[in-house]
Amino acid sequence: MHEAPLNKLDGHAYILRIMRVLCVARHRFLSAHYCRFFEAFGFEAHPAVGLPGAIEAAVAVDVDAVIADYDLLTTISLETWERDPLLSRLPVIAVSLTRRPQEVSALDVNGIVGFFYLPTIDREQALRVLAAAASWRSRAVVAPTSLAWPLPRVAQYQ
Repeated sequence: MHEAPLNKLDGHAYILRIMRVLCVARHRFLSAHYCRFFEAFGFEAHPAVGLPGAIEAAVAVDVDAVIADYDLLTTISLETWERDPLLSRLPVIAVSLTRRPQEVSALDVNGIVGFFYLPTIDREQALRVLAAAASWRSRAVVAPTSLAWPLPRVAQYQ
């Protein structure tokens, strides 16, 4: 995990981290390509091949969202995905290098929250959609303001 230093905002202290995404595709080359694509936008991306790889990677890496190849999502049974206790809770963005938005059918699957046609997506669009998709998870840990740091010395040794 890449963590930034402690930041102050609105009188609270936050530890911010880079959003983690799981890039799932039919084969490792496509999954690696998706990872490089989203890493260039500043995301921490982890590759996975197929549904078994997605389940394994989701357990190993604490991701905020899943980026999955549209053709993979439409050609396999997603029943196992929908029943998996971890994957079923993660928002999924379907992506394609070849299919335009008007060429895809709406996926009637729990958790599919959006679609990216990669040749036209830019960093701001990706950030906006993925931030909204992963809004279920806090992106920062708020330090309590009731605890002073460093703690005041109560007693002095004599």
